[in-house]
Amino acid sequence: MEKRNEVLELSFEFALQIINYSELLEERRKYVIARQLLKAGTSIGANIREAQSCESRADFIHKLKISHKEAEETDYWLLLCEKAEKYPNPNIEMKAMLLSIQKLLTKIISTSKKLKS
Repeated sequence: MEKRNEVLELSFEFALQIINYSELLEERRKYVIARQLLKAGTSIGANIREAQSCESRADFIHKLKISHKEAEETDYWLLLCEKAEKYPNPNIEMKAMLLSIQKLLTKIISTSKKLKS
């Protein structure tokens, strides 16, 4: 039986939500933010997935750090949308998912670094 990979699953579901939200932004002609958000938000899961077939523990940690940086960038774009007038607010579930992903990434990176030393 294959072990469940929570961060991989959550980041995939999050990417789907980011795609939907980006499309909503594009419908409202908010193209620049939509594109930035789409790139950063879907990159989180792509880097987590890439880390699954890394060549070393250092490579694994590096990929997850990139993913964590993309999560921070995504959080920034979502906050801008939340605070900017005439932008549709991101849903609470999406923000909660991002926070969960960030916490999981922090924990995995920290644990991986301890195992490395």
